[in-house]
Amino acid sequence: MTYQGEVAAAAELIENNGAAWNAIDAESVVRMQLQNRFRTGLDIARHTAAIMRRDMAAYDADPAAYTQSLGCWHGFIGQQKLISIKKHFGSTKGKYLYLSGWMVAALRSEFGPLPDQSMHEKTSVPALINELYTFLKQADARELGMMFRDLDRARETGNAVEAQRLSHAIENYETHVVPIIADIDAGFGNAEATYLLAKKMIEAGACALQIENQVSDEKQCGHQDGKVTVPHEDFLAKIRACRYAFLELGIDDGIIVARTDSLGAGLTKQIAFVREKGDLGDQYNSFLDCEPVTAETAKDGDVLIVRDGQTMRPKRLPSNLYQFREGTGADRCVLDCITSLQNGADLLWIETEKPHIEQIASMVDRIREVIPNAKLVYNNSPSFNWTLNFRQQVYDRWVEEGRDVAAYDRAKLMSVDYDQSELAAEADEKIRTFQKDASARAGIFHHLITLPTYHTAALSTDNLAREYFGDAGMLGYVAGVQRKEIREGIACVKHQNMSGSDIGDDHKEYFAGEAALKAGGAHNTMNQFAA
Repeated sequence: MTYQGEVAAAAELIENNGAAWNAIDAESVVRMQLQNRFRTGLDIARHTAAIMRRDMAAYDADPAAYTQSLGCWHGFIGQQKLISIKKHFGSTKGKYLYLSGWMVAALRSEFGPLPDQSMHEKTSVPALINELYTFLKQADARELGMMFRDLDRARETGNAVEAQRLSHAIENYETHVVPIIADIDAGFGNAEATYLLAKKMIEAGACALQIENQVSDEKQCGHQDGKVTVPHEDFLAKIRACRYAFLELGIDDGIIVARTDSLGAGLTKQIAFVREKGDLGDQYNSFLDCEPVTAETAKDGDVLIVRDGQTMRPKRLPSNLYQFREGTGADRCVLDCITSLQNGADLLWIETEKPHIEQIASMVDRIREVIPNAKLVYNNSPSFNWTLNFRQQVYDRWVEEGRDVAAYDRAKLMSVDYDQSELAAEADEKIRTFQKDASARAGIFHHLITLPTYHTAALSTDNLAREYFGDAGMLGYVAGVQRKEIREGIACVKHQNMSGSDIGDDHKEYFAGEAALKAGGAHNTMNQFAA
C-alpha cells in the first residue's frame, strides 16, 4: 500500500470509532507505525533470515557477492555502524552485525571483565541482541522522522515534486535492521541448555546462531591454548537443538553456523561411543594419540580401547583429558565440517591461527568434494598480527621465487623500518584484497571482525586523553573530535537529535497539539550545528 493509501486507511479507522477519536490524526498514526515496523524480535528474525538466505544464494551464483560484518558490544555502536554504512554506501546490502561472546564476556558481564571462557551470564547474550535491535529501530525512527519533517516543509512551501519524491522515498525506505550473527559459544551447557538459550536469542531477533564444538565447561577463546573438543554426536545434538528452537518459533529459514576449533584443539574430554567400525565415534577416536598395551603392561586405572583388533591406551593427562595425535587438526576440521553440514548446519566457521588463504582453501577444497556448496563464515580476527603475518607471507613467496631478500630480517618484519618498503607495500595490498581473494578461492561467504570496537574505543580514548589532559586542553576535544564530526558529517554531533529528542517532540505534538512543550525550539544549542 502507498503512503497515502495507509493514511486513508487510518483515517477510515478513526472515523469508524466516532467523535471520541476526533483528535487522533491519521497521518501521525501511519508515521508512528512506519517508525515501528518490527513489533517483536521474531519479526526481526524472520526478516533478517530471509536477507541472509538471499545473500547466500547470491554468493553461490557469484563469490564476489560476499558479505561482511563488524562486532558490537553496545547498541549504540551497532546503530552508528549502520548509520555510517547507509551514509557512505547508500545501502545496507551485504552488511551485517556480529555479536561476539568474547566482547560480551569482556565488557558486559556483571562479574566485570572476563576471559572468553563462557563464564559470563548467558542471559547477557540475548539482552545484547535485544539492545542492538532497539538501537537499530531507533535509527529508523530518527531517519524517518527527519523525512516526515522534510515532507511537511515541502507541502508548506507548495513544492509538489519534492513532496512526491519524499512520499516515494518513505514507501521504499531501507531499514537499518540487518542480520546479526550471534555467538552462542558452546551452548552454555548440554543440548537442553543450548535449546533454551537459542530460543531466547531468536526471540530477541537473532536469525543466525554460531555454535562451536568445544566443551562448554572447558571453553576457551579460539585463539588461545587449551581448547577441548567434544565427540561429533554431542555437537550434532546441539545443532539439532538450535534447529528445533528456530522451528518452534516459526523461523523456518534460520541459519546455524557450525564452528570447529579442531585445528588448534589438541584435547578431548571424552572418548566417543562406537556402535560399529567406521562410524562417527570410531572416526573421532581414530585421531586419539594412543600406545599399544598388553595384559602385562596395562596398569590399574587405565582406559583402554581396541583399534583394528589391537588393545590401545589413549594418552591421558593429569587433567583427565585425552590428547589427539599431532598434525591431525586439519583432518579433524574437515570431518567436523562435513558432518555438521550433513546434520543441519548451514554455514561453517573454521577457526585458524593465522589469516592464510591457502591454508583455509586446502580444507574447503576437501569439504567441497563432499558438499559442493559449502560456505564459510571467517573470523578476520584482531588476535592475528596482520601486518607481520602478511609481510612474512610475502617474504616467503619472494624466497620461493628466488628474489633477493637480503635487505629484510624475517623475524623483525613488524619493525617500522620496513613500513615504506616494497615488501610492506605488497603485503598491505594483500591485506586490502584478502576478503575478496579469500571469498573467491576459499569459499568464504561472510567476513567479520570480532572485536573491532573494543580496539577502536581504546585507541580513540587514548588519543583524546593524551590531548585533553596535555597541553592541548579543550582544543584536544574540539580539534580531535567535534570539528571532525562537523567536517565529516557525523550525525552524533547533534547528540540530542541522535538520542531521540526530535522524535519526542513529534510525539508531544501528536499528543498535545498546540499545548506541546517541545525541546527543539530556538534556544536549543543543537541549532548551532544546523549548518
